[in-house]
Amino acid sequence: MNRTEHLLKRAAFALTTIFVAVTTNFFLFRVLPGDAVTNMARVPHASPQLKHALTAEFGLDKSKWEQYLIYLRNLCHGDMGISFAHRQPVRELLVVDLMNTVPLVLAGTVAAIVAGVLAGVISAWRRASPADHLSTNLAIFAYALPSQWLGLVLLILFAGVLPSGGMMNEFLFEPAPFWQHLGDIGTHAILPVVTLMLTAYGGYTLVVRSSMLEILGEDYVLTARAKGMPARRIVWRHAARNAMLPMVTLIALDLGYIVGGAVLIEVLFSWPGIGLAMYTAISQRDYPMLQGGFLILTVSVVLLNFLADLVYARLDPRIQR
Repeated sequence: MNRTEHLLKRAAFALTTIFVAVTTNFFLFRVLPGDAVTNMARVPHASPQLKHALTAEFGLDKSKWEQYLIYLRNLCHGDMGISFAHRQPVRELLVVDLMNTVPLVLAGTVAAIVAGVLAGVISAWRRASPADHLSTNLAIFAYALPSQWLGLVLLILFAGVLPSGGMMNEFLFEPAPFWQHLGDIGTHAILPVVTLMLTAYGGYTLVVRSSMLEILGEDYVLTARAKGMPARRIVWRHAARNAMLPMVTLIALDLGYIVGGAVLIEVLFSWPGIGLAMYTAISQRDYPMLQGGFLILTVSVVLLNFLADLVYARLDPRIQR
C-alpha cells in the first residue's frame, strides 16, 4: 500500500466513524424517557393544545426515521437545527461557545506540554536521581487526580484571591479598554487553565520519560556519548526529537477531547464554553444543541487523529514504507 492509498483509507475510515457517531447521537437522546416539550410545557394549566403546538413546531410529531433523514439533509447543508431552549440556530450558538473554549484549551494544553516535556526529559536524563524520583511521583500524583476534584480544591484555596466563576466581570457597567478587558478574561481563566494543565501534565511527563529512556539506550546515542558530544546536544537534538513520536498521538487525543468541551471544568468554573452549553442542554432536553456539541467532539477527535497520522509519517520515515 502506497502513501496515497493509506491516506485515502484513513480518510474513508474517519468519515465512516463520523457518520456512525452522528447516527448514534441522534437516536441516543430520543430513546430516553421524556422530551423537550414535556420540560417546556411545565407551566401551570398547560393545555394539550400548547403541547401539540410545541411538538409540531419542533418536528417531534414525525417518526424517528423521518426526523433522522431531515436532520441528515440539513446537516449536509451546514444546518444543525434550531435550539429548543434558545430559539436560535445551533451553529451560531456553538461558534460562540467554541471561541470561548479554544483559548482555554490551547493555554492549558500548551502549558502542560511544555511542563511535561521538560520534566520528562530531565527525569530520563537524570534517571534514578532525587530529581527523577520527585518528578515521577509528582507526575503520577497529578495523573491520578480527577479534574473535578482538583478544580474544587483550587476553587476553595484561591476563591478569595482569583476570580472563581465566569469569563469576565459582569458588574462592569461601562465598556472597559481592550487591554483591561483582555486582562480581565485572562485573570478569570487562571484557575481553569491551571486545572487543565495539571490534569494533562502527568501523562505527558510519564510518556516522555518512558520514550526518552528507550531512545537513550539506542546505539546512536551511545556512539554520540563515546565521541564526547555535549550532553545538552545529545538530549535535545538526538534523543528528545525522536522521543516526541508518542506525544503526537497523546496530544491529538487530549485536544480532541477537550475541544469538544471540558464539561466538568467549564461547569465547575461557569466558563461559557461548549462543555457548559452541553451540560445545560442535557437538563433542557435540547436535542439540537446536544447533537451539535457531540458532533464537534466527534469531528475534533477524528480529525486530530487523522492529522496525527500525517505528522507521524512526516516525523518517522519508516511509517511511509
